[in-house]
Amino acid sequence: MTPTDADPALKALDEALALVSRPPAGEGPGAGGAPGGHRAAAWPRAREAAARAGSGIRPRTHCVPLADALGEVLEQPLEALTDLPSFDTSAMDGWAVAGPGPWSVRPGGGVLAGSDRPEPLRDGEAVRIATGARIPADTTAVLRSEHSREAGTQLYADRPVQTGQDIRPRGQECRSGDLLLPAGSLVTPAVLGLAAAAGYDELATRPRPRVEVLVLGDELLTEGRPREGLIRDALSPMLGPWLDRLGAEVTGTRRIGDDPAGAAALLEAVTGSDADVVITTGGTASGPVDHVHPVLAEAGAELLVDGVAVRPGHPMLLARLGTRTDGRHLVGLPGNPLAAVSGLLTLAEPLLRALAGRRQRPRYAVPVQGDVPGHPHDTRLVPVLLTDEHAVPLRYHGPAMLRGVAAADALAVVPPGGARSGQDLEVLDLPWVSGGCFT
Repeated sequence: MTPTDADPALKALDEALALVSRPPAGEGPGAGGAPGGHRAAAWPRAREAAARAGSGIRPRTHCVPLADALGEVLEQPLEALTDLPSFDTSAMDGWAVAGPGPWSVRPGGGVLAGSDRPEPLRDGEAVRIATGARIPADTTAVLRSEHSREAGTQLYADRPVQTGQDIRPRGQECRSGDLLLPAGSLVTPAVLGLAAAAGYDELATRPRPRVEVLVLGDELLTEGRPREGLIRDALSPMLGPWLDRLGAEVTGTRRIGDDPAGAAALLEAVTGSDADVVITTGGTASGPVDHVHPVLAEAGAELLVDGVAVRPGHPMLLARLGTRTDGRHLVGLPGNPLAAVSGLLTLAEPLLRALAGRRQRPRYAVPVQGDVPGHPHDTRLVPVLLTDEHAVPLRYHGPAMLRGVAAADALAVVPPGGARSGQDLEVLDLPWVSGGCFT
C-alpha cells in the first residue's frame, strides 16, 4: 500500500481521471452525462467540490465532558494544565535508595502510589516503593526488585546502579502550559486519556454534523419478504449506522412517497429540517416521480454537483440549502443500494469530514489482482478485498447489489477504460474496516 504523496501512479491516475471522466461533447446520460443531459462532474472533481462545500463554514462549538467528546474535533488547542508527571515518581516496583550500596532497609511499610509525601531518605538507606509512588526526597535511584537481594536488614544490588534510573522526573512528559495537541485534532481514546492525565474534565469541540435521512419511494417494504413488485428497504437499516461511522449524528430517518403529496412532503422536509446535511435516497434522475430536482429548485437551493461520471451512482447530487457560511447542504443519493454507497463515499464523506473540521482521509493505492473491466468514459467503484499485497475484486457489484460490498474491505477506483492486473488503484476504505470515526 502506497501513500499518494509518494506514489506517481496515483498522480497519473488523477490526471487520467481529470481528462477522461467527462464524456465527449454531445453524448448524453448513457455515457457519463448527468440526468438532465449536461455533462457530469469528473469523479475526483466531485469529491473536491464536496470537501470545499464543507470548508469555510462557521463552526458550531460546545464544551462537553470527556466521554462525550469522543470522535469530535478539538476547537481549542489542548494545553497542559500541570506538569506531567506532577511530581517525581517511581517507574518500577522495587527500592528507593540513597547513595551507594549496600543499603540499610528502613523498617516499616514502603511507599505506595497515592500515599502522603514520604520521609526523605538518609544516605545509605533504602525503602520499598511501588510503581507510580512519589519518590522520597534525596533518592538517588530506584532499584528494581528483580535486580536486588536482601540479607537481613541489608539490601544489595545485583548490577550497577545509575543515578536517576527508573525515576520519572517531574515534567518529563510536559510542563504546565505546553501545547499537547493543536486545535483541529480528532478526539480519539488516546486523546481522552491524555486530556484526563493533563487535568481536563471537559473539552471544547466541534460537534458532529447533524444528518437527517429521507428515504424516497412507494415500492419499499419495511419488513417481510419482497413480493408483488415491492422490495425491502435496504437503505434505512444501512445509512444510519454508516453515517454514524463517518462521524455524523443521525437525527432521524423518514420515508416519503413518490406521489404529489410526497413531493410536497419532501419540500417541507428539506426546507424545514434543522440538520446540517439532508440525505435523500432515490428521485435524483429525471423520471416522472423523481422529485428531488424540482424540490431543490423550488427551495432556492444551489446545485454544486449535479451528476458524477462514476458507475454505479452517476445520478448523485450535492446542493447548498442555506448560505455559504451556515453549512446546510443536501446530498442526493441514487436509490439503488450500491449506487447509494458510491454516493456516500463520493460526496457525503468528504462533506461530513469538512463540516466536522476533520482532515480528509489519506489516499493510498494498492495493486489490483487480475484485469478489471472499465466504463468507456466514467470511473468505476468496485468492491475489493485487501490482502497483504493486492486488492482482489469481488463479484456482485451491480448498482442494486449489496452482496459484494457486504464482503468487501474497500472500493477500488477503476479509471475509464479499466485496469490491468498489477496496476496500482486508489482504494476507499470502508469505515468499519479503517477504524470508523478514529481516522
